[in-house]
Amino acid sequence: MGAETPTNRGADAGRGGGLLQFALHVLKGRWFTVFATFLIMAGAGATYLFGVYSKQIKSTLGYDQTTLNLMGFFKDLGANVGVLSGLVAEVTPTWFVLLLGSVLNFTGYFMIWLAVTGRIAKPKVWQMCLYICVGANSQNFANTGALVTCIQNFPESRGAMMGLLKGFTGLSGAILTQIYLAVYGEDATALILLIAWLPAALSVVFIFNIRKLKAERRPNETRVFYHFLYVSIGLAIFIMLMNIIQKEVEFNHTAYALSATVICALLFLPLFIVIREELQIWNSKINPPIPIENPTEPKISTDESKEIKNNPDPKPYPPPPSCFSSICDKPARGDDYTILQALLSIDMMVLFIATFCGLGTSLTAVDNLGQIGESLGYPLKTVKSFVSLVSIWNYFGRVFSGFVSETLLAKFKFPRPLMMTLVLLLSCIGQLLIAFPIPGSVYIASVIIGFSFGAQLPLLFAIISELFGLKYFSTLFNCGQIASPLGSYILNVKVAGMMYDAEALKQLKEMGIDRAAVKELTCIGKRCYRKSFTLMAIVTFVGALVSLVLVMRTREFYRGDIYKRFREEVKEETSRGEAAAVESK
Repeated sequence: MGAETPTNRGADAGRGGGLLQFALHVLKGRWFTVFATFLIMAGAGATYLFGVYSKQIKSTLGYDQTTLNLMGFFKDLGANVGVLSGLVAEVTPTWFVLLLGSVLNFTGYFMIWLAVTGRIAKPKVWQMCLYICVGANSQNFANTGALVTCIQNFPESRGAMMGLLKGFTGLSGAILTQIYLAVYGEDATALILLIAWLPAALSVVFIFNIRKLKAERRPNETRVFYHFLYVSIGLAIFIMLMNIIQKEVEFNHTAYALSATVICALLFLPLFIVIREELQIWNSKINPPIPIENPTEPKISTDESKEIKNNPDPKPYPPPPSCFSSICDKPARGDDYTILQALLSIDMMVLFIATFCGLGTSLTAVDNLGQIGESLGYPLKTVKSFVSLVSIWNYFGRVFSGFVSETLLAKFKFPRPLMMTLVLLLSCIGQLLIAFPIPGSVYIASVIIGFSFGAQLPLLFAIISELFGLKYFSTLFNCGQIASPLGSYILNVKVAGMMYDAEALKQLKEMGIDRAAVKELTCIGKRCYRKSFTLMAIVTFVGALVSLVLVMRTREFYRGDIYKRFREEVKEETSRGEAAAVESK
């Protein structure tokens, strides 16, 4: 062996120092924020698991179905009202938003776990509703802190970014289910503990990696997002295969652990894409390309630059009118509406009704999956499969509405409201499969409802941004989203829950059992949800008809170039920047 020389030691130290600097470069880079956001979003969908552990809450605390559905409403309320997280983000840094979200997540679900396991005195119903509302509201802090920041870092790829991140949120329920089976086995109570600490831990781990960075669009940016998409599709397909296999084969703890290990490996696979992209950026900084002047680039003469300087804005925008005085004087579709103009417009009212019907019925189905499976005699493990199927196809619905609707709009002028109509009609089929079940139909219903539920929110957000502009988008999409918990309360609590309890009481009366002698109201049989989900299918169909009204109202708008205005604004800003650069020389 040759002796180690000072030169060799210096070279090794240099390589070591270079690796350390590159590692720091990766951790501080924009692409690593994408990877970190993927993991945070993959843990931010605990609200979709309510159907798995709701049975434990109902049996342990002695709730009837109406009370359980009331908790489901407060879960949906917390998950869909994100005004608080937005206000906090306005005055605090991103790390504080994520930290506050992790505290809310752990506090809310940990208190539910303490109540279900009997470690504290039985809480009042309003306290349980408060706990689950707080826990579910933490999801908005993750969205505001991680998702919004990530979109700001990639403003020209916001469509692909929104589809991917919301897709990972859609997969979250299935991912957490597989991890819970590997760590805790079949104990549904332990699932509540898992969703208390794991999402909170993910936000804390990446608390300083999620931050706003300088947006520099690279030429291969779209290709990278498609690589991320392929990985996420592979993850979704693997989880779906595991659900099918776990239904047919009895898994032991080792098999669940291997399945969860593969899922974690697929979750970390995007990190290699991140390293590849950051390595290219690193090399370009070390060996910067020699700038080549474009001979075809138009030059701005000195006289032109002086003219631009003297008259930088030949067509200045008029001062904005008062928001109250311009309520009835609405701009053209696609321009920036004020908040009151948008909220009081017929388009928003039509969209609100369609969302109330579509998301309200979908949330009712998702929240009642546990009781639907129980009433039809499915075992607990099969009910978990239903929830995972909803989560997986929720992902596919989000990706579909994010990527495919954009392609259809660009190539064929296919309007997004018409796609919402088709999604709602598809949801009707899922509702009817629950109302009139046949062997195995709940599996198909879980797929259909999961897909349609996932597709609706991205379509809603996109339509609002296209019709009413982006100036007040953060407020307007939250206002539109309010239709979701409102629909859940009326259709889930006041319709499905009460009809279920009425059927359960009817069964007790038929068997000659006194209600006071039964701790938990349980309905068994196909008739438990027949009336309620027949009504859900009718409501969803009405929502589809209402959305057709929006299709007719906006058909001319979607036939035109809906993004022309934004391209002109970018072109105008670029011209001003070039003029300023010439003048500075």
